[in-house]
Amino acid sequence: MKLSDILPRDAIIPNLSSTDKKGVLEELAASVAPLAQTGSDEIVRVLLEREQLGSTGIGGGIGIPHGKLASINSIVVGFGLSSQGVEFDSLDHKPVHIFFLLITPESSTGSHLKVLAQISKLLKKEHFKESLIKAESIDEIQEIILDIDEEF
Repeated sequence: MKLSDILPRDAIIPNLSSTDKKGVLEELAASVAPLAQTGSDEIVRVLLEREQLGSTGIGGGIGIPHGKLASINSIVVGFGLSSQGVEFDSLDHKPVHIFFLLITPESSTGSHLKVLAQISKLLKKEHFKESLIKAESIDEIQEIILDIDEEF
């Protein structure tokens, strides 16, 4: 499964304006809500519940907020970039710049883990992370993701 196949243009935010965790989750949720065909409030609620179990700020400037919703039928992925970085209770206590949002149907354990693993694998590539952080537009972000998809 290629990231470019599941990350639509409308779900990419090249410059998040929020400066805190809840704000970022709200911005990301608003961008994917039409794709998920559900309210952004419901998405934010699920994401905040997941954050209470432990931060999805995995370190290295990366956050992968995720959750499951019974009301959706397929995987929904969003992306956000914060040039200034956001305090996200990250495991390494550093600001997060790169956010991949993942919402999956409640019944989809396998595909949920598969997409999380794919995103994590890509983000281990330093040149991929560095390119994303420098990106300034949706087009640039899409191009970077398409390029990394070609490597796999």
